[in-house]
Amino acid sequence: MTAHALLTALFPWAPTPLIAAALIVVAVAAALLVHGVAVMTLTRLFRRHRLACDIVHRTRSISRFALIIVALSIALPFAPVTARVSDLLGRALLAAFIVFLGWLTVVGINLAMDRYVARFRLDSTDNLQARKAVTQVRLLKRVIGSLVLVLTVALALMSFDSVRQFGVSLFASAGVAGIAAGLAARPLLENLIAGIQLAFTQPIRLGDVLIIEEEYGTVEEITATYVVLKLWDWRRLIVPLSYFFDKPFQNWTRTSASLMGSVLLYTDYTVPVDKVRAKAVAIAKASALWDGQVVKLQVNDAKDNVLELRVLVSARNSGTLSDLRAEMREKLIAYLQQELPFALPLARQVNIPAAEPAAKPRVSALR
Repeated sequence: MTAHALLTALFPWAPTPLIAAALIVVAVAAALLVHGVAVMTLTRLFRRHRLACDIVHRTRSISRFALIIVALSIALPFAPVTARVSDLLGRALLAAFIVFLGWLTVVGINLAMDRYVARFRLDSTDNLQARKAVTQVRLLKRVIGSLVLVLTVALALMSFDSVRQFGVSLFASAGVAGIAAGLAARPLLENLIAGIQLAFTQPIRLGDVLIIEEEYGTVEEITATYVVLKLWDWRRLIVPLSYFFDKPFQNWTRTSASLMGSVLLYTDYTVPVDKVRAKAVAIAKASALWDGQVVKLQVNDAKDNVLELRVLVSARNSGTLSDLRAEMREKLIAYLQQELPFALPLARQVNIPAAEPAAKPRVSALR
């Protein structure tokens, strides 16, 4: 006796569709029960092993999906359905298995790459190598994930005859429609290719300080198609990846997070430059924001009424540099006001007395 006949004989009062639906529900419920017990057991068993617990947690959804596929594959031969419905369900399970393989590939890649970048610290002072590695890994994850998604969906749909015939006819009659579709997908493809280039050439990285379209900001996120820039006033600037290969931009932290900045002061010509220079060095050394690398003061320009003094200082990163420049400016101005008030810019007016009129020549009469 076949499985179909056995179920029909056991439940002669139930309609065939109801028996099939009940069988599917029981199979799914059994899979969920087994999955719940297995996850609970493994979590308790590996609670002291961080890596194993992380793997169990991150594979929870995909393992549940796999058990449901296995349970439905076991229950399908017992379902009292027609051959056509059975074939359709079998193809659906095949498509689900293909989706499982694609999902498993993405999860495995993500686990491996996350383990790789876990040893890098983005919050360290000199984080250039960390930003380089994290940027590369995140871009590769997104690009590979996109490619696996497209391939998985294509293979899953091709498991159905109707979809396969549609795809064959679509490729056979591409013509103008294919060209139009290619043109429409061009921006997406450009950004995906730019993402691959960016992962290896790395003109920008996470945390880099950029100036784009006269906007100053920090790279906050890099996706497979665009970059999110956090601007100084907390706005977000969204830039497509292809922009970084088509147009020039400024990267202030390309080789190092350390930066130099300038502070301009305008003083009178009578200013003792050596004293102001010594004060600038003292202020920098006393500041926790200075990185101990560069501090110098120079006469940058001599204008009609004032001298332009430029103070160069360095700091660990752009945010610290901005605060250090403000601190240097405030304290140097206070020093000039309190210690050297005569060196503040002055407007001089010199009054020149008018010349006395020349004496009139005497004219004597000739006799």
